[in-house]
Amino acid sequence: MRAARLRGFEQLCNGRVRPVIPSNSHQRLVRKLRDALGAAICAALEDLSVVEIMLNPDGKLFVERLGEGIANIGALEPGAAEIIIGSVAHALQTEADADQPIISGELPIGGHRFEGLLPPVVAAPTFTIRRRASRLIPLDDYVRAKIMTRAQAAALRNAITSRMNIVICGGTGSGKTTLANAVIAEIVAQAPEDRLVILEDTSEIQCAAENAVALHTSDAVDMARLLKSTMRLRPDRIIVGEVRDGAALTLLKAWNTGHPGGVTTLHANNVISALRRLEQLTAEVSQQPMREVIGEAVDLVVSIERSGKGRQVRDVMHVEGFNGSRYDTNHYPQIDEDSHAA
Repeated sequence: MRAARLRGFEQLCNGRVRPVIPSNSHQRLVRKLRDALGAAICAALEDLSVVEIMLNPDGKLFVERLGEGIANIGALEPGAAEIIIGSVAHALQTEADADQPIISGELPIGGHRFEGLLPPVVAAPTFTIRRRASRLIPLDDYVRAKIMTRAQAAALRNAITSRMNIVICGGTGSGKTTLANAVIAEIVAQAPEDRLVILEDTSEIQCAAENAVALHTSDAVDMARLLKSTMRLRPDRIIVGEVRDGAALTLLKAWNTGHPGGVTTLHANNVISALRRLEQLTAEVSQQPMREVIGEAVDLVVSIERSGKGRQVRDVMHVEGFNGSRYDTNHYPQIDEDSHAA
């Protein structure tokens, strides 16, 4: 029995499964969890502008709001924070203590991603809640908010129309998934008849396509195995929530063999670093450099970053190919178009 619980905990720590909770106890769990979180955190979870809720070991509580940056909203005593982590662990059907000090999983409230830590890995109870996006932000809104330029939005729309493969890169919390959702919404609007197959470790992608299949990894089935299965599901476009290992090579080959028009996200600080990161990931499963494969499969790389002024699309780069020594590229950098219109 304990071994089964430990396996369940390991799966939850990987963020790969949701616990199956009987419906008659789900509401009770949600009530207890809301009581533990308290009014301030519950209000933040209901706030559509909130991206992340963060508790530091010193007890300071912060929220990040879209377009506004990070702000302190109060403090929590260590005891209250420990109760929250314990309540989340209970909702995830596991335990939190010194032997199991890390709790990861999806909250039963809204499906938000929770990461909690207890001593001894931290000085005092600490957690972060990544709020699941509740609404799609259209590309036009990105332009209006000056997160991207009109030229960048046009390049993205042209890439979607031309069935180009798009890689969205950025650091943690930069807004990669939110932008990916905007791109997917544009795909659905432009090509509503396309069949989309979406692969993720955790559920973050939003897709309103009538013909879509969502697949999730598990401890037994990794991303590379899912991608191989995807080829038999008759996809028009293959979308991967985030590529982070040697499965990148399988994805690139899939894009290169009759399945163009895909989207994925990647941890990298800029567009050039994204190509280098793909080289590193493909090297995990190949002895040969895969630059030609990358140059052929990747058509557009979009870099989004988070700064003190909020999120901003820093660069959109079209990849023409790899010429034997370097990638041939064209850029659509973040500039003030109006000031350069004359």
